[in-house]
Amino acid sequence: MPEIYSSIACNLDAHILQASLPLFEQEKVEAIEWSFDTLFKVSEIPAWFTDLVSEFSDHKRLIGHGVYFSLFSGKWSPGQQEWLDKLQKLASQFHFDHITEHFGFMTGEDFHKGAPISIPFTAQTLALGKDRLQRIQDACKCPVGLENLAFSYSLDEVKKHGDFLAQLVESVNGFIILDLHNIYCQVHNFNIDFDDIIKLYPLERVREMHISGGSWDETQVGPGRQVRRDTHDESVPEAVFEFFHNSIPKCPNLKYVVMEQMGTALDTLEKQAVFQSDFLRMDSIIKGLRFDFDPKIENTFTPLNTSASNIPLEDHELYKQQLELSHILETAGSISEAQAMLRSSSLNNTAWEVDKWAPYMLQTAISIAQKWKNGFA
Repeated sequence: MPEIYSSIACNLDAHILQASLPLFEQEKVEAIEWSFDTLFKVSEIPAWFTDLVSEFSDHKRLIGHGVYFSLFSGKWSPGQQEWLDKLQKLASQFHFDHITEHFGFMTGEDFHKGAPISIPFTAQTLALGKDRLQRIQDACKCPVGLENLAFSYSLDEVKKHGDFLAQLVESVNGFIILDLHNIYCQVHNFNIDFDDIIKLYPLERVREMHISGGSWDETQVGPGRQVRRDTHDESVPEAVFEFFHNSIPKCPNLKYVVMEQMGTALDTLEKQAVFQSDFLRMDSIIKGLRFDFDPKIENTFTPLNTSASNIPLEDHELYKQQLELSHILETAGSISEAQAMLRSSSLNNTAWEVDKWAPYMLQTAISIAQKWKNGFA
């Protein structure tokens, strides 16, 4: 089993850096995860931040996490090619031990300015995802992985997600980020036990875990119905620490555990102290657990000797459906209106299975999409 590094999602944000500084000074932070594409439109990155990234890069403790690539967009966009070109340039400047992206596509006609939403799990979307993963790997020349979803429309979708992820990443000998707060969201939102959901994932392909908090959304569906969202704006729930403790022995190739929190949620010394306490608890769990695994299971996720075709794969019918879904989510005034729009749309009677979508999750999707459209994360 590889050594497990206690890590922080460390970006160019004053509050994150202020909260993390005591941990850096204590030499508790063993690696950093950098959401590199959040700085693609920043004209000048401060030298001190480049020095920080370089320090972890030089010690092979830097990992990259993409946000805006929109892996499953049905139509290949100039923005996606620009994203790959910038990643390729960064990968020549810094040593990334691996690169990861989010699962799904971004809503809105400009998919780089929307909310991340799931897709139907079909042979067509699987082929599209494999094409995109290969292009990411061609650009960065290192192991690549995907993060499991926090948001799903139905229990059926939750149950299929792990196997679909496995098929995707196997095509490039890739890996999975097991985000345990995302699992917590699924456990609560669909009333499924942790032990039942975790066995649906290819745990031998987990190279990284995320630990974070989130928030509750009240819905109009059912009295007092709450939906758990992965908003990264609160401390880590006790249940997530329990999931973490129970998951480590099941993941023989785990190498990085990353504490995530939004900088906007770390704007006071009290909140920063809680963040530090959560990180130290995470670190103590890692240091306190040691297991012997069968060395035959070990996988360094070295890229395969393959490359993407010259022409990116596209699915114009999927693209049309994504635009239509984006419009519905961004304009519907109620759940009933959204349901009526979906029934009369090109998504009806297709692999999207819109008739199975839980109403409270549809309402949440509407809320997320409309907040993003109006400029809020």
